[in-house]
Amino acid sequence: MKRPYVIIVSEVTVDGKLTLSKGVSSKEIMKFMDEEANRYLHETRAKVDGIMVGAETIRTDNPYLTVRYVSGKNPTRIIPTSTADIPPDANILKKDSPTIIVTTEKAPEDRVKALSEKVEVIIAGKEEVDLFKMMDILYNRGIRNLMVEGGSTLNWNLIKNGLVDEIRIIHMPFIVGGTDTPTLVGGEGFKSLEEVVKLKLRAHFMRGSHLITEWEVKYEG
Repeated sequence: MKRPYVIIVSEVTVDGKLTLSKGVSSKEIMKFMDEEANRYLHETRAKVDGIMVGAETIRTDNPYLTVRYVSGKNPTRIIPTSTADIPPDANILKKDSPTIIVTTEKAPEDRVKALSEKVEVIIAGKEEVDLFKMMDILYNRGIRNLMVEGGSTLNWNLIKNGLVDEIRIIHMPFIVGGTDTPTLVGGEGFKSLEEVVKLKLRAHFMRGSHLITEWEVKYEG
């Protein structure tokens, strides 16, 4: 299988949170980012072929996933969703950038048809999106570098399947707390030190008032 080079990029609080609480848009936290941190984020978007978020992020944040703050081409927006549950007025369905919805055979036909009238829809998997098949399809469509902006469930599924090459974090200098507040990586988690995915710090620097860390993902075995 050939796949894109995958970079997770996220704004994360000191205690690892992505939002203020479950179901709250991450845009609330992103309001704290200064112009230089935003430029870093959008510089990365401008350098990749595709940008991916989960369907829950679309429903909660309704992002555009386009390049602003810097000049550059908008990446292709890619949304994996097993049930094609994308709001009909979602910003990613607008014509300012190409969009690919990746869904499954179990997705309701009416949803798939409605989305197909606006953007490209790809079927990859029966009950759940087959991430390996999806990556292979994306690579063959010219997506060689893929930026992932979460959320936590998508991040977990990519990491546990060995599909992430880098993680870049824009550190937000405050603490949110909350047992159910989404973190950078969700899911069931690894249960032993033998299973955990190890990282190697590649770079750390300041952009504006924000610390940025860039990590290489080191899969073993």
